[in-house]
Amino acid sequence: MNLSTATQAETATILTTQRLCKNYPMGELTVHALKNVDFELREGQLTVLLGASGSGKSTLLNIIGGLDKASSGSVIYRGGDLGKLNDRELTDYRRHHVGFVFQFYNLISSLTARENVALVTDIANDPMKPEDALALVGLADRMNHFPSQLSGGEQQRVAIARAIAKRPSILLCDEPTGALDVETGKLVLTVLNQVNCQTQTTTAIITHNAGIGALGDVVVRMSSGQIAERIENATRANVEDIEW
Repeated sequence: MNLSTATQAETATILTTQRLCKNYPMGELTVHALKNVDFELREGQLTVLLGASGSGKSTLLNIIGGLDKASSGSVIYRGGDLGKLNDRELTDYRRHHVGFVFQFYNLISSLTARENVALVTDIANDPMKPEDALALVGLADRMNHFPSQLSGGEQQRVAIARAIAKRPSILLCDEPTGALDVETGKLVLTVLNQVNCQTQTTTAIITHNAGIGALGDVVVRMSSGQIAERIENATRANVEDIEW
């Protein structure tokens, strides 16, 4: 889709869910992890999903990222229904359209930072060079270091570089600061904010830290498998100004 104005870019919807439900049978009981969730991600925006453990936010991320399937309802990405894709097509969706950043970095210890990123660029259609992706997250001088030679914050920045190097349409971040102290977490959030602004990658950050909500264009609060509140921020806060 060609967007001619900033207003269009702000309002174009890239992904929506409609009456999304996810149920898990637990013996004689059924856990309703998601209950009729209507949700959207807009082109180029940064969305923050807030909620306590068990609120359903990670389940929602896994379904819109193609890692899990809904019990009912639909996920529409650029006009196509993810629920109608077979396993190979879902793999292609994850490989070419979605980048993931998790709480734990999932780097391969025997590979350098550059080699960890190259694992993704070698299979992507139109990737960045690994060196360019690492430079974007401020690690141009650390690309030949192994994970054991990097701090936790640096390892998470390698994971971000790996996720964005394939130029995904959507970047999904599940508690990206959860294993980090506050100052290191702010550095990682600064990188995510810069990536969103510079590459216009539609970004969703899942967190239980309410203060991080101020960074988003949109804040969605989840509770008991449902969306309890949706707020559009008039302006996005600076990372250094937030506290949690």
